[in-house]
Amino acid sequence: MEKLLNIYNSIEGLSKEEALYHVNKFERMVFPKKTLILNEGTVEDYLYFIDKGIIRFFVNKVHPTEPPKEITFSFIAENAFCSAYDSFITRTPSAYNVKTVQETVVYRIHYDDIQELYKRSKVGNYLGRISAENLYVRKTQREISLLMHSAEERYLNLVKAYPKFIQEIPLKHIASYIGITPQALSRIRKQLL
Repeated sequence: MEKLLNIYNSIEGLSKEEALYHVNKFERMVFPKKTLILNEGTVEDYLYFIDKGIIRFFVNKVHPTEPPKEITFSFIAENAFCSAYDSFITRTPSAYNVKTVQETVVYRIHYDDIQELYKRSKVGNYLGRISAENLYVRKTQREISLLMHSAEERYLNLVKAYPKFIQEIPLKHIASYIGITPQALSRIRKQLL
């Protein structure tokens, strides 16, 4: 909880008591490796702060003539907020899944508690806005990367963004994330060695 408390303590003008009040709304959870945190079709009730580990976001692609396939579209690692945020704010079922890549420690806050914090203080609104802005920036950067960068550049950007975790993420998920086959990813990795 120390990392989360540090975020609150860094907010200018926020008393230690108010910071603790906010942080105490979060619940610590430890999810084992490969735990499905949110299943598509379910409404997201939590905003998560990742203390340790990495979380993967993916859709299940179903085609009548092919076996079902998971398409990874995001990874989020420690020291970041994450959520199936579109489902969280609209209160509608998620169109995708959220799953841990490795054992992951999070602090989560329920939608109702966030609404109460929004009403209680400007800080609640501030942190909500910052979380939403960070998620939006990450999404936009991902879209631009898919349009502008080669598969090799997307892989190198992922390595740069998650140097501690890149060995923990299965190659099939990395390949899916950058939009290529696992075989093509193996070739890129060999060329870079």
